[in-house]
Amino acid sequence: MPASPPLPLLKRVSPGVWAGVPWTYGTLFSIRAFFHLPFMPSGLLPPTPYGWALIVSGSVLALSGCTLLRPRPLSGFGLLLAGTYALTLGLDGLTLGLFHYTALAVAVGRLAATADRRRGLLALALAIAVLPAYELTRVGLGRPLDALHDTGRGDWRSWSALALMAVVAWLIGNSVRQTRAYTERLTTQAATQAVTAERLRIAREMHDTVAHSIGIIALQAGAAARVTTTQPEAAREAMRAVEREGRETLAGLRRMLVALRAADGEVPVVAAGLGDIDRLAATTTAAGVRVEVRRRGEPRQLPPDIDLSAFRIVQESVTNVVRHAGTRACRVTLDYREDELALEVTDDGRGHETGIGTGTGTGFGLAGMRERVALLHGEFTAAPRPEGGFRVAVRLPAPATVAR
Repeated sequence: MPASPPLPLLKRVSPGVWAGVPWTYGTLFSIRAFFHLPFMPSGLLPPTPYGWALIVSGSVLALSGCTLLRPRPLSGFGLLLAGTYALTLGLDGLTLGLFHYTALAVAVGRLAATADRRRGLLALALAIAVLPAYELTRVGLGRPLDALHDTGRGDWRSWSALALMAVVAWLIGNSVRQTRAYTERLTTQAATQAVTAERLRIAREMHDTVAHSIGIIALQAGAAARVTTTQPEAAREAMRAVEREGRETLAGLRRMLVALRAADGEVPVVAAGLGDIDRLAATTTAAGVRVEVRRRGEPRQLPPDIDLSAFRIVQESVTNVVRHAGTRACRVTLDYREDELALEVTDDGRGHETGIGTGTGTGFGLAGMRERVALLHGEFTAAPRPEGGFRVAVRLPAPATVAR
């Protein structure tokens, strides 16, 4: 089997990593000056013990939240938000760090993509409100909102940029969720259409099988009833034909039901094809309507769908002759051409008077034949003949060879 294509990078890397990496980098970047490293800013006062406690506890909360973003995104977002808030307060930062807020934006996008709209909007609202809440906390603790030598760095003007980042993350996540939902709807719709098409196919198969058999049985039973007293042996033979046809019909329906119950969910087609034309002709002839089969060209193996559809079309056409034409004979012509199969069923009956070709009759058989041919991109005509009778002509594309 061919190897499955690798997942895109966004799916291979968990959301916890996407949020945890920038959050960790932002934390290390913030505390780098407190360890007196070379080429680092100097003169900064280290955090108090209370501040270090907030930094450590905030880091634990935030990283724990990152690990929960995949299985429990809302809980993970809450822990990440609380950890970021605590760490920033411990660092005595003027505002939330850009990398820390990037992690929050990743969490917002994750929630918008996977959770329902209400939870996604809740996460967006909390992400937007966290900076004003932090600034109000600083005011309550009596801490300045501006740096001594960089007025405006810590004021609320940074809130607009961070809020915009959160909104963009939510829009991206919401777009992903809507695309996923749309794809699922299309998949469900396609599955429903496939089930409907399969049911229609099964209905056609059952109609073609049962309608032909019932027509033959009705003819044989009627013949038996007429000659019961005058020709008892002929009546018995007709009833034996009724029994054989009934058994064959039951066997075909049983095979179809077994196929419907297949464990793999596929419905194999009941075995039938142009190889059964002679049996069909013999059965119909025994019922009193002689079927003459003519073959032109070199008979060859056809694709299963072409083979089955061609047989069902002939079967339905012969059934119409038996039930409607009021004649004692019909002709079936199979013409194997280079790249197509042409078949024709004609009779000399009264088909031009019954309305079966004009749509005024039941027409279910002709509609089924027309649908079969359309699905195979063929040509179908069914109409009364000028000289009397009825003609069904079909051309089906059929390749000269079939891959095994």
